[in-house]
Amino acid sequence: MGIFSGYGMGYGAGLGPGVSFLFLVVAWTLFWKGLALWHASRRGQYWWFIIMLVVNTIGILEIVYLFAIAGIKPHELLSVKKEGEDKPRS
Repeated sequence: MGIFSGYGMGYGAGLGPGVSFLFLVVAWTLFWKGLALWHASRRGQYWWFIIMLVVNTIGILEIVYLFAIAGIKPHELLSVKKEGEDKPRS
């Protein structure tokens, strides 16, 4: 058995369940961060954009922003509105 035995036996061979969990966390974070940054930018809320870009909370801050601050409904998450329809509320 050489030093590299076990490598090359398929994707993720020998790496354990930790890598799969890490992949899921990264995918979860990128999904929510992408949505939140996109909505913050479209709404002209640049401070929220900067905060969410810098602070990593595994999607928690982004979810709070989308549903509590921006008031977006779940069915509106992936919809594209016409220009001017998604401005911040006063």
